[in-house]
Amino acid sequence: MTATLSPPETPSRTVERPARKQSEGLARSLGWFSIGLGLAEITAPGSIARIAGVRETGSSRTALLACGVRELATGVAIVRKPHDPKWLWARVAGDAIDLALLGRGASRRSTDRRRLAAVAAGVATVTLIDVLAGRRLSRNGNGGSRPGHQPWGVDVVRSITVNRSPEEVHRFWRAFENLPRFMAHLESVIVLDDHRSHWKAKAPAGSSVEWDAEIVEDQPNLIAWRSVPGSGVPNSGSVRFMPAPGGRGTEVLVELRYDPPGGKVGALIAKLFGEEPGQQVDADLRRFKQVMEIGEVVHSDASIHRGMHPARPSETPFRPELVSAHGGMES
Repeated sequence: MTATLSPPETPSRTVERPARKQSEGLARSLGWFSIGLGLAEITAPGSIARIAGVRETGSSRTALLACGVRELATGVAIVRKPHDPKWLWARVAGDAIDLALLGRGASRRSTDRRRLAAVAAGVATVTLIDVLAGRRLSRNGNGGSRPGHQPWGVDVVRSITVNRSPEEVHRFWRAFENLPRFMAHLESVIVLDDHRSHWKAKAPAGSSVEWDAEIVEDQPNLIAWRSVPGSGVPNSGSVRFMPAPGGRGTEVLVELRYDPPGGKVGALIAKLFGEEPGQQVDADLRRFKQVMEIGEVVHSDASIHRGMHPARPSETPFRPELVSAHGGMES
């Protein structure tokens, strides 16, 4: 008798298809829920306001109509493409906006706070379901990303030219205790040994996160690091120091990757409240340039900005011959 070998089993495919189908089914249900809620907010904003315990005004009606249009558009997109997780994450962003609006409503005297609290609890529950559904769909379908790549990871690449030599810039950056001087989100960096350090940073909503990091490459023109396994904020990155063209100092190139607390939700909420990582790194590099070139961070309180921010360096080169004997600029 001749034995025949059966083809190897592929359990991953057998498991993945039902899991993906279930994820898409949940997404489609949330899409229809979004459509129904959107239609209610558009056609009966007064009733929705009363259910939420909020007095109907022109501004509340406008807000509900805007939310209704958003819910309707997001719901239609989810129903049409239940396999695409980005629309579920769009719902999560909308949930964050709804919670912020409910928080604002709680400060008004005319608000029925018991009703508002009940509605807020319902929105928070739906947010949790949206998050779980988004994560399941991203994991089962990979969200169009490469294998092993978490779809809610954040990648940032930024650069700036600093009018100092690469050696000076590297030396300052390599002394990690200096980093909180220009990285606004950092509270402290404690060097543990030649390769490891402990970091503490501000997180959205006033909280803090801490982790240990290790240097994986340290050269005169490159510092690369990664967080140790089990860190609260998995991250890695590098900073390069290259001579700038024309002898203009050093080109500093920062590459950063991290998975924010709360995954995609944390990244979306941070972006909604003006704490998007790319914006942070841009501002940090401007402060770094100021610290290296003039020894301190110069703040601007221009009214067009929300709060204090690092002043941008002038695009016009400084020309001492234009300064008059009285300290003013000659016309």
